[in-house]
Amino acid sequence: MALFDILTKTAQENKQRIVLAEGTEARTLQAADMLIRDNICEVILIGNPDEIKAEALKLGLSNIEKATLVNPKDEAFTEKYAQLFFELRKSKGITIEDARKKVQDPLYLGCLLIKNGDADGQVAGALSPTGNVLRAAFQVIKPKKGISVVSGAFLMLLPQGCPYGENEILVLGDCAVVPNPTAPELAQIAISTAETAKNIAGFDPRVAILSFSTKGSAKHEMVDKVIEATQIAHEMNPELALDGELQADAAIVESVGKTKAPNSPIAGKANVLVFPSLEVGNISYKLIQRISGAQAVGPILQGLAKPVNDLSRGCSPEDIYKTVIITCNQSINSK
Repeated sequence: MALFDILTKTAQENKQRIVLAEGTEARTLQAADMLIRDNICEVILIGNPDEIKAEALKLGLSNIEKATLVNPKDEAFTEKYAQLFFELRKSKGITIEDARKKVQDPLYLGCLLIKNGDADGQVAGALSPTGNVLRAAFQVIKPKKGISVVSGAFLMLLPQGCPYGENEILVLGDCAVVPNPTAPELAQIAISTAETAKNIAGFDPRVAILSFSTKGSAKHEMVDKVIEATQIAHEMNPELALDGELQADAAIVESVGKTKAPNSPIAGKANVLVFPSLEVGNISYKLIQRISGAQAVGPILQGLAKPVNDLSRGCSPEDIYKTVIITCNQSINSK
């Protein structure tokens, strides 16, 4: 069974409540209609109910009436969430009046629904910059215990017959969020990406933290960072199959791994690749995607206490649909 067939079946059997914060946006509504049609999740749409209904009618969507509609301008509904946000942020100097204004922002209101136990996850970004999506999640939901950095992973669905990765899948991190992680942050990214591989891709992770050096073949402060990150990651999770510093070919090509790192338990067999910087990660996943014809699924935000996922502003309804399925599975695994 293909990966998304498995993820879809899991979502259908364990229905989650997912917020689509940009509820009046056409692609979002089309995705919502598909999600309801396929019994994937309980859909919560944030936006003016009259505008949502009018747009759904214009698009010929018949299932939107089964969604829960949340009006961010309905003060009778939003007051308890304003009080919650005030309690969360009053140490930062926010007033209750500030909180009441903030909950009119669908990105914040959606996260507050999750924080209050009224929803299980959120997907947004079709209209909103990544920074806005992340800021709401950071301020309301916050990272999970033991993690201070939120990062982004990509599932690379490789062409049939590709010998690398696991079941023709590679998991890559971080390709989306942290420009230049410190060694402790890089270690956390490695731990989080391994969890994404296990919980979403469905396999036991073998993690390589990548560098332009393999086991001391080069000396540089950037290599030192990877070496330190590897040590920290081992301390965080001694049972995790993880190694570094490894060059990309030493990580995934068995013959090269045996030559360059003969004592490594990971070399030549890695199915999770962790990049030393966002620049390297972003360039690499796009090259893999374009040159090999692989399908890139993501970014999947990882490290938050509850799942919130970001979309490209050029996304399609199908992209939103798949992101919601991933978000459902993240929520299921977090429980």
